[in-house]
Parts: sequence; C-alpha cells; structure tokens
Amino acid sequence: MSNSITAPLGRRWTWRLALDRLSLYLPIILTGALALGTYWLVRNAPRLADPTVAAAPTHEPDFFMRDFTVKNFLPSGSLRSELTGKEGRHYPDTDTLEVDQVRLRSVSPEGLVTHASADRGVSNGDGSEIQLFGNAIVVRDAATLANGRAMPRLEFRGEFLHAFVNTERVRSHLPVTLTRGNDRFTADSMDYDNLDGVANLQGRVRGFIAPSATPQAPAR
Repeated sequence: MSNSITAPLGRRWTWRLALDRLSLYLPIILTGALALGTYWLVRNAPRLADPTVAAAPTHEPDFFMRDFTVKNFLPSGSLRSELTGKEGRHYPDTDTLEVDQVRLRSVSPEGLVTHASADRGVSNGDGSEIQLFGNAIVVRDAATLANGRAMPRLEFRGEFLHAFVNTERVRSHLPVTLTRGNDRFTADSMDYDNLDGVANLQGRVRGFIAPSATPQAPAR
C-alpha cells in the first residue's frame, strides 16, 4: 500500500519542481522573445524615403529668346528702357540675361535719351544695369532740359562698358574714349556719373578741348 501512494506523490513533486524552475526563467524568456520580435519588425518594416535635397541651380540657360524686345516701364507708365537682341539666354543661378547683338534704349526722368550697343551684353534681372562687351558704345543724345540748360551729345566707346540705367552711370576698367560735344578724351579707365556731371578718368589720360566760338566784332 505504501508503494502505490509514493509513486503519484513523486510525479507530482517532479512536475511542481519543473514549473517552479520554469517560472524563474519565464521573465528572461519573455524578454528575449520581445527583443527578437522587435528586431524582426525593424528589419521588415518599410524604409522611409531618403529626404531629397533641391539641386543648386547651375550656370545653364533655362530659356532662350530670338529677335526679341524687353521693355521696362516707370510706375507712371512711361517707358524706362527697351532692350533688344538677336538671341538671348537666361541663366537662373545669377538671374542674368546674356544677349547677342544687344541694343538698349533708355529714357531718364528728365527726358534724356541714351542708346547703347555691343556685340554681346549681360543684363541683370530687372534691366537696371548692363555690361557691354566688344565694340561697346553708349550715346546720350543732345537735349535741352526744362530749365533751359543745354546738354551736349555725349558718347563713350570701348571694348567694355558697364552702364547703370537707374543711377545714370557708365564705368569701364578698360581703355575708353569719351566725346562730349566737340571735346574728346581718352583714358585707361573711367567712371562717369551723369547726375553729378563728373567724369573720373584714370591712367593715361589725353584730351582735346575745342575752342569755343567767339562772336566777331561788328564792322565799323
């Protein structure tokens, strides 16, 4: 009778001991399973697209124009400048317009008309300044201002001229010829300010000033 009671008790004790040991390792087993599940989810989750960085604009033309005219107007509606060319190329990185066989006509608020031409020109975005390359010529027509002041014809010639439309300036770091009425000057570089009426000539400066006409004495 004692043998039949001892066997079931031994088996129960063995199972209980196994359950107790299993309960000791259960947190470790669950932690490991959770870590494996997390690793599996990370490996199999869809990847986010890499952020795209906008490419910097390159010095390549984004549009062309042929046999064109571009006009700029004052707030009053009056014409400020008119740019024409055989072919034009716009560069987005500098917002400049490069023009072959460029021609420019501008009108100052006082009504003075200026013409410019060259083999090639580079204008900024709003047309307020233009660089002229090759056979560059800038001419301000003779005029009489509202106050009665006479403005003689003014001409600049050189291989490079930089014209500023709004501030009415003409600059050049290369040799230039300036003709004002019958007077003529040459220099290695120049900075002319029409608003102040001052021409700053530098380098080897040479000039010819025509004698002013004097009225003849009346015959007796």
